[in-house]
Amino acid sequence: MKRIITAVVALALCATLAAQEKPATIKLYGFIRNYFAFDTRESVSGTEDFFYYVPKDHNMVDDVDLNAQTSFRFAALTTRLGVDVKDYEFDGFKIGAKIETDFYSGVSGVTGTAQLRLRQAFATIGKGDWQVTAGQTWHPMAADMPDVFSLNTGAPFGPFSRTPLVKFDLSLSNSLSLTAAAIWQMQYTSAGPGGASANYIKYGMTPEAYLGVNFTSGGFTARVGGDLLSIKPRWNDGKKKVSDRITTISPFLFLQYKSGLFSAKLKTIMAQAGEHMNLNGGYGICEVKEDGSYRYTPTQNSSTWVSLMYGKKTQAILFGGFVKNFGTIEQLYGYKNGYAPASNLYFSKNSFSNMNMMWRVTPTVIHNIGKFSVGLEYELTSIQYGDYKTVNGVKSLGDWGLATDNLHWITNHRVQALVKYTF
Repeated sequence: MKRIITAVVALALCATLAAQEKPATIKLYGFIRNYFAFDTRESVSGTEDFFYYVPKDHNMVDDVDLNAQTSFRFAALTTRLGVDVKDYEFDGFKIGAKIETDFYSGVSGVTGTAQLRLRQAFATIGKGDWQVTAGQTWHPMAADMPDVFSLNTGAPFGPFSRTPLVKFDLSLSNSLSLTAAAIWQMQYTSAGPGGASANYIKYGMTPEAYLGVNFTSGGFTARVGGDLLSIKPRWNDGKKKVSDRITTISPFLFLQYKSGLFSAKLKTIMAQAGEHMNLNGGYGICEVKEDGSYRYTPTQNSSTWVSLMYGKKTQAILFGGFVKNFGTIEQLYGYKNGYAPASNLYFSKNSFSNMNMMWRVTPTVIHNIGKFSVGLEYELTSIQYGDYKTVNGVKSLGDWGLATDNLHWITNHRVQALVKYTF
């Protein structure tokens, strides 16, 4: 009798557990994408020159600007493959996952054989009004993007970063929610004495922190949040340990409105440094202390973009972006007579420390034939540079980390075409 009762209880328990579990659905997705791009000027760009940042300044030799050089390329290396795991539930918990990859790795400049690289890989678990995301995915300040088809998706006029993180989302009502995240660095990293590197956050031992509020009602969405980053640019000077550290705060705002076939988006950020999010910024040395450690000062950078889109089968898009570099909060170390050594400022590897401001206008047309799309885009990017000044044989900037001598504009015209099949 005892064995019978035990067997019945075991069967009942198994039935209960089975009722609590809902199987997952697994979906394969991706696209084959070909870009064709023509530029009128040498520029800073990545991913076989398809991820466009900024046009380069003059490089004058015998009164000829060597950077005034046209170029053309096309490739399919941004073709993507992903797997979504959804709808799995166990004991009331909703659990999901994503793996996403493309063929970026293996290409140096415009040469090489494209290989798979990891774009996103994360798992989610939630119950009721909360959800936790752990893994590599979009930085909370980079997730909302304009509607251009350019690979840069509006960078460097807005944050762009996929990175390891742990994110917590809490729904307070049907319209209001909170997002908090602890973020690490991997592909998109801070500048510093050793170049762009994740070592500065590694030895700082402090995750980047994000806190934001999200509001959605009808076709309107708003997000406001702030990013806190604290890193150690040096942890020793080769002889002894040092106590270097810089902490920066960057607030941002995102607005979106959708109605029928029309969509309007705006994002703006006032970044301290911000180069780890692909923005035009950095930080510099402002004091050398008695113990040999450095004190640092960040640049302040205002970056804003707006995108407007209308249509479904044929989509017309207009993008506009503006960046202003305000220089550093404090004067750079070694300043004298209004100038300081440029080497005391660590700036974005995708830009130049003598940039002052920048703008971009991008009209786009995309025609969709079911899952097949063709597009044409004109990207006009203009950047204002100032000249570096040589002071006592040292390459120098203004003492507030901003070049203001002989301000001049440099412009690139990019014409880009897209052929894409989505599955």
